[in-house]
Amino acid sequence: MKQDYIEFIRLLKEKNDIVEVIGSYLRLERKGSNYWACCPFHHEKTPSFSVNAADGYYHCFGCGASGDVIRFVQEYENVEFPQAVQMLASRAKLEVPEYDDKANERAAEMKRKKDTLLKIMHATARFYLNNLYSGRAEKHLEYLAKRKLQPTTIKKFGLGASLDYRTLPAYLLDSGFSQQDILDSGACMTSGENSRLIDAQGGRLIFPIINHMDEVIAFGGRVMEKTDFAKYKNTRETLLFNKSKNLYNINLVKKLKRASGLDSVIMVEGYMDTISLYQAGFQNVVASMGTSLTKEQARLAKRYSENVMISYDGDFAGQKANLRGLEILKEEGIRVRVVPMPEGLDPDDVIKTSGADGYRACLEKAMPLIDFRILAVQRKYDLTKTDERRDFVKEALTVVREAESATEREELLKKIAATAEVSYSSVVRDLENAPKEQPVARAPVQPREDNADRTRKAARFILAACLFDKPYARSCQPEQLGFTDPDHRAIAEYIAEGRRNGKIRPSGLFDLLEPEGELAEILNLDFGDNLDGQNAERYFRDSLTALERERLNAEIAACNTAYANADTMEERRKIALRLNELTKKLKNPG
Repeated sequence: MKQDYIEFIRLLKEKNDIVEVIGSYLRLERKGSNYWACCPFHHEKTPSFSVNAADGYYHCFGCGASGDVIRFVQEYENVEFPQAVQMLASRAKLEVPEYDDKANERAAEMKRKKDTLLKIMHATARFYLNNLYSGRAEKHLEYLAKRKLQPTTIKKFGLGASLDYRTLPAYLLDSGFSQQDILDSGACMTSGENSRLIDAQGGRLIFPIINHMDEVIAFGGRVMEKTDFAKYKNTRETLLFNKSKNLYNINLVKKLKRASGLDSVIMVEGYMDTISLYQAGFQNVVASMGTSLTKEQARLAKRYSENVMISYDGDFAGQKANLRGLEILKEEGIRVRVVPMPEGLDPDDVIKTSGADGYRACLEKAMPLIDFRILAVQRKYDLTKTDERRDFVKEALTVVREAESATEREELLKKIAATAEVSYSSVVRDLENAPKEQPVARAPVQPREDNADRTRKAARFILAACLFDKPYARSCQPEQLGFTDPDHRAIAEYIAEGRRNGKIRPSGLFDLLEPEGELAEILNLDFGDNLDGQNAERYFRDSLTALERERLNAEIAACNTAYANADTMEERRKIALRLNELTKKLKNPG
């Protein structure tokens, strides 16, 4: 069975041309024998992401990301290996054979558990949906009508109703799911001394949270009556659901991008903001399900667009924690613009009061993050008071210092001067005269390359030249060079095996090694003319010499230790002869 699975993986890669698969996600441009694009895994303006069509792998010469077609789907779709295999199998119309091995028992069990939880969440979503139209969810339907949601919109988002605390657990148990699995899904929780199962969203309007794979992974719920409890709450974090790694409505945004492309993504705070904007025609909208943005959410959003419009409520500007969240987006290479909302209103309010045109007018006023930060500073002060105007200018100037260009700095200073009703020249002088923050004193770090670094670089170059079959490296037998790094040894043995079979395919290394680390460093050397020309051939010879020196030095050190620990004069004599031989070789290692 194991061999059958390995053969299936080989066939899967054959049937899924890597250029076609990656080309369905990225815009590839052919240059020479390879295809190029801006890397989807880090921010860059000049393409350094290369797809080797002939050998079936990709590699980014900027961040080192690399792999075969399965690895790309894993990384881009943020899924595990089995899910990536299933997606590619569906694409190629192949059936995935079963594969079980003791070494993979834990992973297999985890997959079974995850599949069970997904079934529970799917069944729960259908249960809630049926409740909504059962004739017993009057309050839920009244609320949706009050929010002016159309039936097609309700169906699109799979909204549902929880009627009580008892019927969902009974339904799931009757469906054959175990109590432990139901608890682990997050759909239910325990209550009371007897730890009876109850609906975790009892009595609420239900918002299914669906991931980018179109799987229901959690639920949000809104109370229907006044209560001391929070108005909105999510089911707890589980094996399926981590709030910090998901965005509400990302499933529909993914479909939108594939259908027509995306210039930008609008990010709002909550469920109703998302649904109202979507219904009004702004379908490129996701929700952070709270306002503390995370790196994982930023990276997820960036897969669909590098332009993100933040559209939180009108009180958002004064919340420092939220501003830090926006900085996270910027740090991930996302171009952030902030949509200024009327004081006290959120996007849903704007849609209700002013319609799509009213919200479109807000979008047209979207401002760069640094401008919004100054607006946030402005809202902290009463500018009718002289002392507070001065404080505003002082704090705003700390933001201006972070401007990325002189032009941007000048525009911001003009805005500050106009807002504070002072002259532009005085604001410029204040900026110039303000004490600059002193950097923390650190001892200077001198870049230094030790013997280990030089030896590692030499090993990488030798292996790269052999792997990519450079003429000057064809007589080299890397498997005999005695590499100490296990990855280097594995690559050397792979090259030897490839030569015996008449073909070395670098892509096959992704079945043996993780693409990070040494494999990525070796693939990096294939960029440009690093491996070509007389200089490369000379460095290859020097690298062989460096490795031989390292080997000889290691053996000399071992002999010295053995000599010191020898018990007899005869042993010492033999070791001394060997040391003499090694020392002579060290003087002329070539």
